[in-house]
Amino acid sequence: MGTGKIHRYVRLVPRLAACIALAAIGGSVSSADTPSAEIGADTAQVAAPRRIVSLNLCADQLLVALADRSQIAGLTRYASDPNMSDVAGAAASLPVFGGAAEEVLAADPDLVIGMPARRNPAIAVLKKQQYRSLDLKSAHDYEGILKSIRDVARAVGHPERGEALIARMNAQLARLPKGSSGKVAAYYQRRGYLTGTGTLIDDLMTRVGLVNLAGKLGKPSLSQMSLEEMAAAQPDFIVIDSATQKVTDQGTEMLHHPILRGIPRIAIPQAWTVCGGPAYVKAARAMAAQVNAR
Repeated sequence: MGTGKIHRYVRLVPRLAACIALAAIGGSVSSADTPSAEIGADTAQVAAPRRIVSLNLCADQLLVALADRSQIAGLTRYASDPNMSDVAGAAASLPVFGGAAEEVLAADPDLVIGMPARRNPAIAVLKKQQYRSLDLKSAHDYEGILKSIRDVARAVGHPERGEALIARMNAQLARLPKGSSGKVAAYYQRRGYLTGTGTLIDDLMTRVGLVNLAGKLGKPSLSQMSLEEMAAAQPDFIVIDSATQKVTDQGTEMLHHPILRGIPRIAIPQAWTVCGGPAYVKAARAMAAQVNAR
């Protein structure tokens, strides 16, 4: 081990010990360190970070799209899962963490993006460290996606890439075929869960000219709806996750019940809608194409 690596390891040992202890007991520790500095929209441009770590799936996808590969020190374990991540292929050769804070500490990042739930004791440890951080909020509509892109592009030192990506997305969305206005669709998930208004799926439906059944019925953002209720509502389309087109368990079996057989399906990969990011365009194009094909 070279001298530089030894110094780096020695510097990290106290942090690692504290992290491991806290993860075990779920507690917190007082620290003389200054809490991580959050990057806001008004933050002046600073030197581009060289070791960036992502802490959630949505941050993974934006980081892969906007940062140099050499800047990425770690993504979440979900980044390389094709069922969850639209960048699984690109992320396959990048460092992936299992979710423990000690992995992040050992990476010695100069930027952490996407602080997740504050009740996670491991994340509480990270919040005590002297990291620059970008607390990425969930994007529930296209405007929210554009804000996330700009925030991440600025944070990683490549704001021009963010603007170029947004220009491409806007151009692709402008070419969407015009669908029949007023058709009703229901995003129906495993075990009868229905996605309502104020969500990314709802925003996509509106963009392609569909009316969300959940909104029409006054349902909240997430609710359950029985097969009988869905059959009685008779939406023009049922939107499903592509992975549920085949019956694999009891959760997917109800989506193929004979009572729903006459309702046309629109299948969209979950990886395109689980996060607000560039894959929004893929989802919109696929949804519009399937609506018009009917």
